[in-house]
Amino acid sequence: MRTLDDIQEEYEFLEGDERYRLLIELGRDLEEMPDALKTDATLVRGCSASVWVYPTQDSDTLHFLADSNAAITKGIVALVLSAVQDKPAPDVASMDIAAALEPFDLKNQLSSNRTQGVPNMIALVQEHAARLAAA
Repeated sequence: MRTLDDIQEEYEFLEGDERYRLLIELGRDLEEMPDALKTDATLVRGCSASVWVYPTQDSDTLHFLADSNAAITKGIVALVLSAVQDKPAPDVASMDIAAALEPFDLKNQLSSNRTQGVPNMIALVQEHAARLAAA
């Protein structure tokens, strides 16, 4: 998975439809999430598309599997995960993920339907991180 800084560097040079294509490409590059993990328990509430996020922990780092049934939304999921993937749970729990995503200006780049679930996705990722950090 590409780093958020790498994605931002490319994103800044793109406009309009090219930015959509980049998000779709990021979504395609997500690690495959097994269908068995796409359950009500892993579903992110408040998204216009279906989004599933499943945390795993490998030694001291968090790794997320995620998927969506909509290409652009899946790209947004990939963008969120690129900020937190394979980082220590305490770091993810305390990270300001929304601030890390601000340079992408998603609210102005995408429709409100596509971005309405982003805060819920961030909250879910951080809840998982906080729970695992406390364990």
